[in-house]
Amino acid sequence: MAIKSHIVPPLSSPIRLQEYGVGIFMSVPTKSALKKVIKKKYVEVDDVIATTATYIRGGETITLAIPNEISSSKKLVFPLQVLYEDEHLAILHKPAGILVSGNGFKTIAHALPQNLQPSALTDVTKPQPVHRLDYTTTGVLLTGKTGSAIRKLNQLFQDKKVQKVYYAVTIGEMPPHGKIDTLIDGKPSESPFEVIQSVPSEKYGFLNLVKLDPKTGRRHQLRKHLASIGNPILGDQMYGKEGLILTGKGLYLHAYSLDFTHPFTEEQIYIMDNLPERFTKIFGTL
Repeated sequence: MAIKSHIVPPLSSPIRLQEYGVGIFMSVPTKSALKKVIKKKYVEVDDVIATTATYIRGGETITLAIPNEISSSKKLVFPLQVLYEDEHLAILHKPAGILVSGNGFKTIAHALPQNLQPSALTDVTKPQPVHRLDYTTTGVLLTGKTGSAIRKLNQLFQDKKVQKVYYAVTIGEMPPHGKIDTLIDGKPSESPFEVIQSVPSEKYGFLNLVKLDPKTGRRHQLRKHLASIGNPILGDQMYGKEGLILTGKGLYLHAYSLDFTHPFTEEQIYIMDNLPERFTKIFGTL
């Protein structure tokens, strides 16, 4: 049995264990993994078995005891382009055709340790993405390299303090700007958009380069919102119009930039990832 412990530093306010505990143990780097070990009763707080309702207030000792822990030496060799990196976090380019995380072997999460420098900080953990991009989406992806960084970056996203800009290529004539705020899965969602350029297309009528500044982060939000106004994203196999679905070229959706205040250095971080060549082939160099 592998037993590891963590002493909680002073906290400004109580926080649920399943939020605080993400990344404090290297073998439990994600929220879903933490929930699993809590439900299996592998986690104790001050010698009391924890639950998903347990709150942390500061000063507690959190113990993780996993029986017969097996570590895999199998590594995913998948080179990634790193756009920014320091001891706390890293921002990289996510290519199309790979999941950010999940149960499969080929994921960005599994490739991170081979692409990033280990942090020298005391709470170093396995690097972990802190937001999602779809399998077919390209662009900037933010990851944490320490337990405290993962928690603080997750909080930035929850507090809507990370500004994200996407670009998409859409089909059909559309207004020059607007805001789509239809509910997604019954939840409020908001996607302001601006058409940067339009070109005529024999097959599609018009192809538009659209800048998007989503204020919420629902699953498939931009794809669903654009399809809802009759302008689906080029190459969208799921939400595209029948007879107008481009195949074999991928989804024309790109996470272009991230803008946020570094949670430790308080430096303003702005990182952009240039538009893919398939975008510039349609619209030229912008």
